[in-house]
Amino acid sequence: MNINDREMLHVMEHVINNPYMGVIYINTDCEILLVNETFADILGVDRNSIIGLPIQKVVPKSRLPQTVKTGEANLCELCTVNNKEMISMRVPIYSNGQIIGAMAKTLFLDMSTAKLMADMIVLNDDNSRCNHKYQSKYTLDDIVGNNRRMVRIKTWCAQVANNSSNVLIIGESGTGKELFAHAIHHAGVRRSFPFIRINCACIPENLIESELFGYEEGAFTGALKGGKKGKFELADKGTIFLDEIGEMPLSMQTKLLTFLQEREFERVGGSDLIYSDARIIAATNTDLEKAVADGRFREDLYYRLNVVTLMLPPLRDRTDDIEPLVNHIIPKLNNKLNTSIEGIEADALDLLINYHWPGNIRELENLLERAINLAHLDGVRFLRPKHFPTLLQKNTLLGKKPATLSAAVESLEYQLIINTLRSNNYNKSITAKQLDIHPSVLYRKLKKYNIS
Repeated sequence: MNINDREMLHVMEHVINNPYMGVIYINTDCEILLVNETFADILGVDRNSIIGLPIQKVVPKSRLPQTVKTGEANLCELCTVNNKEMISMRVPIYSNGQIIGAMAKTLFLDMSTAKLMADMIVLNDDNSRCNHKYQSKYTLDDIVGNNRRMVRIKTWCAQVANNSSNVLIIGESGTGKELFAHAIHHAGVRRSFPFIRINCACIPENLIESELFGYEEGAFTGALKGGKKGKFELADKGTIFLDEIGEMPLSMQTKLLTFLQEREFERVGGSDLIYSDARIIAATNTDLEKAVADGRFREDLYYRLNVVTLMLPPLRDRTDDIEPLVNHIIPKLNNKLNTSIEGIEADALDLLINYHWPGNIRELENLLERAINLAHLDGVRFLRPKHFPTLLQKNTLLGKKPATLSAAVESLEYQLIINTLRSNNYNKSITAKQLDIHPSVLYRKLKKYNIS
């Protein structure tokens, strides 16, 4: 390896391991100097096995030798590597005015992504859908947290944003599943297309099919003249976010599975097949594997959805993020409440850090809003422990030995309810059954102990 080769390696090393594109470099002898894992995967070889080999031996139809010889560059061309069509670019590498090699990199790893980008450019030009009412509201920058696990999840989201794989987001209630769904959509090439959210638990079973897949005129009593497009039809080239997917009726799961397999569906009362390139992001706070075992969720649908899985940690497992979350939420609440709280005292922050957070970030926001209102009434600028009275009460209940039999019973009851809720991913109906109490009794006790 000569000095120019080392120089080129040094200049290019910071981009070689980009997971979004395949990259390969050759020297003036047309020998491969560098190749990243992505390009090696395209070739179906071990990256180290081709270092030093002539490029023509590894990619017979490569035009990189011509780039080295003539300085010819092509910033966008269709090429075939290992029987895979992709769009790439190739450019010469210069040092001190002399060509010291050439580089090729893929602009799109598959033609479907390239088509999406082309469609997006057309739509941006005619401004036909850029202002669509179905838009994502949040980006990856809106996800607050320096916890190592959260940083890894955000990095993973950025990596999967530009492909079309189904995503399953799993996490307890209040951990921010919808926030992540919005951010994934916004980070990818689908961002200019619709982002449509469906809560599978809120739509009556007799309406969910027409809501998702639309209906034809006369399909049922009350059907609109001319019919109606469903959410999958509206979300073509965009994203459908199926929140609380575990609550979807079994009959609807079958039709969803058919769509995932064929990307086609029929409207209710119709016979024409409609194609939609809608990406699926699903979320749940229930144990889908248990639901499959209980016969409440189709196993084949579970495996179709479970392509890319994001497991969001509960707030109690990332307490190092509580302070940045508090600092992020307080200004937002100040704008909402027209208050001017400047921060939180250390003792109050310790109270938050030592709490178990069954309601996660949603509960944190609610408690902070209540605390800000109390602090504003007190005329102070910083949140104090007394502005979190429910946490002080629970601290007293759980931190000291009960003085009476009734207090001991309450302490035991509180712990039993919390532990059972956690084991069931905060599914209240299942929790009530396991505790052998009526759901209404459980709700009263949740209110009594202020459990979100």
